[in-house]
Amino acid sequence: MATNAAVIRIKPYHYIHVLDNNSNVTRIERGPQTFTRQEHEKLVAGPEPMIMIPPRHYCIIQNPVQRNADGSLVTDANGQVRIRHGDEEIRFEQDPFPLFPGEQLYGKVSPLQVVAPNTALRLRCIRDFNDTVAKTARVAGDEWLFKGPGTYIPRVEVSVVEIVRAIIVKPNQALRLRARKEFKDEQNVVRKAGDEWLVRESGAYLPNVEEEVVETVSAYILTDRKALHLQALRTFSDVFGVQRKAGEEWLVTIQMTETHIPDIYEKVVGEVNITVLNSRQYCVVLDPVIDGKQAMGKRLLRKGEITFFLNPGEKLEAGIQNVHVLDSEEALLLRAREAFVDGKQERRPGDRWMIYGPCDYVPNVAVEILERRRAIPLDLNEGIYVRDIKTGKVRSVVGETYMLSPYEELWEKDLPPVVEQLLNSVADSDPNAAAKKTQQRDRTRVVTFRAPHNSAVQIYDYKAKQPRVVFGPELVVLGPEEHFTVLSLSGDKPKRPHVIKAIALLLGPDFMTDIVVVETADHARLSLKLSYNWHFELKDRKNAEEVSTLFQVPDFVGDACKAIASRVRGAVAQESFDDFHKYSATIIRKAVFGTNGDQILDRFHFTSNNLVITNIDIQSVEPVDQRTRDALQKSVQLAIEITTKSQEAAARHEAERREQEARGRLERQKLLDEAEAEKAKKDLLQLQAQSAAVESTGQATAEAKARAEAATIEGEAAVKQAELQAQAQKIKYQTELELNKTRQETEVAHQKALNHLELHRARELATIESGKFKGIVSAIGADTIKSIAQAGPEMQAKLLKGLGLQGFMITDGNTPINLFNTAQGMLGGLGAAAPARAAPAQQSHDEDF
Repeated sequence: MATNAAVIRIKPYHYIHVLDNNSNVTRIERGPQTFTRQEHEKLVAGPEPMIMIPPRHYCIIQNPVQRNADGSLVTDANGQVRIRHGDEEIRFEQDPFPLFPGEQLYGKVSPLQVVAPNTALRLRCIRDFNDTVAKTARVAGDEWLFKGPGTYIPRVEVSVVEIVRAIIVKPNQALRLRARKEFKDEQNVVRKAGDEWLVRESGAYLPNVEEEVVETVSAYILTDRKALHLQALRTFSDVFGVQRKAGEEWLVTIQMTETHIPDIYEKVVGEVNITVLNSRQYCVVLDPVIDGKQAMGKRLLRKGEITFFLNPGEKLEAGIQNVHVLDSEEALLLRAREAFVDGKQERRPGDRWMIYGPCDYVPNVAVEILERRRAIPLDLNEGIYVRDIKTGKVRSVVGETYMLSPYEELWEKDLPPVVEQLLNSVADSDPNAAAKKTQQRDRTRVVTFRAPHNSAVQIYDYKAKQPRVVFGPELVVLGPEEHFTVLSLSGDKPKRPHVIKAIALLLGPDFMTDIVVVETADHARLSLKLSYNWHFELKDRKNAEEVSTLFQVPDFVGDACKAIASRVRGAVAQESFDDFHKYSATIIRKAVFGTNGDQILDRFHFTSNNLVITNIDIQSVEPVDQRTRDALQKSVQLAIEITTKSQEAAARHEAERREQEARGRLERQKLLDEAEAEKAKKDLLQLQAQSAAVESTGQATAEAKARAEAATIEGEAAVKQAELQAQAQKIKYQTELELNKTRQETEVAHQKALNHLELHRARELATIESGKFKGIVSAIGADTIKSIAQAGPEMQAKLLKGLGLQGFMITDGNTPINLFNTAQGMLGGLGAAAPARAAPAQQSHDEDF
């Protein structure tokens, strides 16, 4: 409604604020009434509905009016109602009341807060006041709980901090609380700030404002197989009434309680499982607890069957161990830790002895088991190295089942890396090498080597300082102080030293190849590839002196090749290139083997090691100098060209001879063909003459017969053609008729199918649209659709109502309207009939919109 309206109709339980411009005093006018505004008055607010507070509701009024003790309003000298600026007032259930000028409704009318059981409101005092309910004086900053069930009546002096809900303490649970400040709890126990304690009673617990819930502590379930390891954080008395000192550790077992909730000053170190030993097990407990005290440094043996918990500080040495069961081929090596009496024998610390099977054995706490030994079965070709730890003497045991004595141990024999590599290479040639590669050589086993056929292996004994030679095939077994003599031979082409490493010296016969560079008398440098057949010549293998000569030359290959190369170079240096090229084999054999008169010998003997060279094969001769190589290549090419040209001339002569023979046969055949052609021409002329005679006599007859037959054929063809044309026209017309009939039937069927599909599609779309509309209507609801339909007109009506119009009319500007009678109805206050006419106009407006 406009603020300049002269007549204001105030509904029941509504009010307006009117400002008197003469006195600047704002007063309140309550409905129902029709208020006529004076010229010096101004409508400040309203009409507004009065505030209605239902039962069990309240509202907060800011800047409330001041009232006397009897409830009357306090006004100033000008009649203006006084208000308490910046203050608030809570009003409860009462008759509808207006807001005086300056008063404001904070928020909205709210229901009173109902505090449920097991909940409470944490309240804080924001200004001092006397609490008539608790009959105590509250100071700003005080906090307390309003516990349910109940309805909280708010006050402006009190603010609600939070809703506190009770914590349900289940069985086998406890609440850990901490004091915010010093106070007395419900059990009248004085709690200081920071103190912590447990609430173990089951049920709902509502923490006080001075209490803070730290956590919910769950109980540990103890069984006959599980115990709890605890540690005291400070000196206190536990729930069992036992005085515990700071740092003390103990166990809680099922014999003490089935469940245990750790106290504030108890720290759970962990859960201890029971240790179970069967009849075939034992254990050694270190630092055992004896008579409630821990014996540090002691060891206690416990045999099965037994079950126990390890006390704090106790631990098992090597865990739970099985009773040692020894068969007839096993034994235990024992050593005494301390002096004790073993049966009737006194053992001193450090004594070693063995227990042989078959038996069961559980060691004493004073006994240390060094190792479990088993008898080692050895074949005739197998052995082990054994060392006496008292004397240090090492010996080898071969071909028997052997059990080490208490003061014996297996000794590992180290071999040079070269020997290890050679032994592995020999093992790789074994058919079972794939299985042997995965494991290293057992150093305690006797080293063996299979000497090949017709070979020699030298072994040197460093203790006896004497070598021995074994000829193959033989199995070589090394003693503890013996080692192989490794041969380092030259190899490759040309020979290079230390290329081949070998243990066995092959005695031959065999061959070796070398490349020797020589220079002829005319300074032609040649590269000779020579192959030598060799063998070692031994007359008596049992003669130690003769056998020892085999290994006097460390590199017999390099030595022999050098000796032969020097002789070859000397002999070739005296010959020219052409002579050497023609007689190379003779020159080399004569230089190496020597001559006896005019006869060339067939062997070259090395007396130092009895090596014999029996033959020399010249595999290739190549010039080293490039010019020599080019000249030699040119001469070879010339020889090849001469040979090629001679072969070409012979081939050409043979071709010419064959060509002459072919030409003669061709001329003869040509003459024979011409004679046959003349004979055939004669026959042809005779036949042509006969043919001309026949042709002249029978031409007329043939032409007459042909014309008659042609006429007959033309008549028959015309008749046949007419018949065929008639049949073709008939077939054509019938086919066109059938095609038109079929096409029309097909079009009719197709149109029917299209109509049917279109009808089915329209039906399905209608069903889908109806279902969709029904679903939308069902989802939105009839009331919602009604509200949507009415929302626009109602909003427009309310907007127009808010403008304060008593009547109005809307037109599109094209239709003429009589405004004389309508203007009389829109004038308010001219007569008693005016309000009566305005009300129907407004009603019709509401109905239209």
